[in-house]
Amino acid sequence: MTEARSSPTRLPPSSLLPRRILAIWLPRLAIDRWRLGEGIGEGEGEDAAPLALIAETAHGPRIAAANAAGRAAGARAGMMLADARALCPQLAVAPFDPGGDLEFLRELAIWAQRWGPWSAIDPPDGLVVDVTGAGHLFGGEHGLLGDVQRAFERRRLQARPAIAATAGAAWGLAHFGPGNAILSPDDDAAARLGALPVAALRLEEATVLLLRRLGLKRIDDLREVERDALARRFRNRSAPDTNPLIRLDQLLGRVPEPLLPVLPVEIPVVQRRLVEPIRHRSLLDRVVADLAADMARLLEGRREGARRLELGLWKVDGKVLLRELGLSEPSRDAAHMIRLFGEKLDGIDAGFGIELVALRAAWTMPLHLLQADIEAAAERQGTSLAACIDRLTARLGADAVRRPVPCGSHIPERAQRWQGPMAPQSPVQDEFAFHARPLKLLDRPEAIAVLYALPEGPPRRFRWRGRTHEVLRAEGPERIAPEWWREKSTARLRDYYRIEDGEGRRYWIYRSGFAGDGRGGAPEWFLQGMFP
Repeated sequence: MTEARSSPTRLPPSSLLPRRILAIWLPRLAIDRWRLGEGIGEGEGEDAAPLALIAETAHGPRIAAANAAGRAAGARAGMMLADARALCPQLAVAPFDPGGDLEFLRELAIWAQRWGPWSAIDPPDGLVVDVTGAGHLFGGEHGLLGDVQRAFERRRLQARPAIAATAGAAWGLAHFGPGNAILSPDDDAAARLGALPVAALRLEEATVLLLRRLGLKRIDDLREVERDALARRFRNRSAPDTNPLIRLDQLLGRVPEPLLPVLPVEIPVVQRRLVEPIRHRSLLDRVVADLAADMARLLEGRREGARRLELGLWKVDGKVLLRELGLSEPSRDAAHMIRLFGEKLDGIDAGFGIELVALRAAWTMPLHLLQADIEAAAERQGTSLAACIDRLTARLGADAVRRPVPCGSHIPERAQRWQGPMAPQSPVQDEFAFHARPLKLLDRPEAIAVLYALPEGPPRRFRWRGRTHEVLRAEGPERIAPEWWREKSTARLRDYYRIEDGEGRRYWIYRSGFAGDGRGGAPEWFLQGMFP
């Protein structure tokens, strides 16, 4: 008799599993983050005194969020601070930090990947996690939601999770459904979600207000209206948050909804915690050299090069000195880093000493392995352009090192622009090949007073910067029409002349417009450049 053995349960491939999306709403994200930053435990002092986070607006401070005591006293999000103070004079305020909240939300999104392979943020206070095929790891989806709730409670954050087949359905359940709601694949999504208000479709406030004025307060009300009638009413609205039909189709999974996952980025960091604080420059240079060598090895292992480096110096008195360094091209040459930081460390006040030095590559780019001896030889001979540019940038500043590049425009003052020395140059089409141009162009054309001119020809005598010039020779005209796609309809064409005065100096002048062109009065003359 053969012994029967039970085979382990095998799940079907993820492509065959019904999609499951976990939406997490953090209704008190701003207040909870402020409370954690202040080190106040929930129930200790956060709810005891009324508090509001305020944002500065053009009409004065406005409340962005309020704690439980503040809401009980009448403070509401969107209310002016003066109105809230009239209801609750003892209302305390703190600045609202939306940028910090968004960064905190990104960190939570990476942390939430413990429940699924990828996650995304849903600004300003939500997360979305793909938990397809992950429910059995927690004993089912109910166990998954319980683990989510306990994890956020340990972090002292209030959260409302929900699971559904689409991000829109999960969002609506998390915001307007019962706690820890689950919409299983076998449920009728339209019937389960029909009782939710139209705000569950993630529409902007103006669209929600319009639907309510039309008597459409629930999702079922939208389904009872002819689709063509709604399509005609919102035909000019292409943004999803302004068109209820798009949101309804996303809610029911009729059309796909792209989500941008948050990917963790590891920033290369090396540091030295010193046994004794250092105060002398020679010792600091030695520490920086060691950190540069460590950073070079770390970047080499990652096959990357640094474009921006940040050096932090922690002093004994608690102050932190920060020195930043930008590189024109990705590099992991330790000697190059040491040389550039040497100029940044002049004038450092160590005070009672520096006890910690850290070097971080804030911006990296892929850099393949090269023969280091060839690159080092090129730098020793002074032929490395990137090394030369980095030295100039470190000494003169990032905005002082630029190069002019041609642009696709016939207008002389628009025919070039300034960009970074090592930035790639966009190709200029052959149709923009220019005639002879002077080597020196004025920053902007200067008006000249023409004393005598031939009809439809160059001037014979003109006055510029207090001096009168007699024109002996002239060549032209070169006619340049205005760029109608970026200028006003009153812009006038230009006729350029290359002229030479009695002292042998050559200029580049032009006449703006001509008599009777219908775009202004008499033509005007300008001087724009000089030939050598």
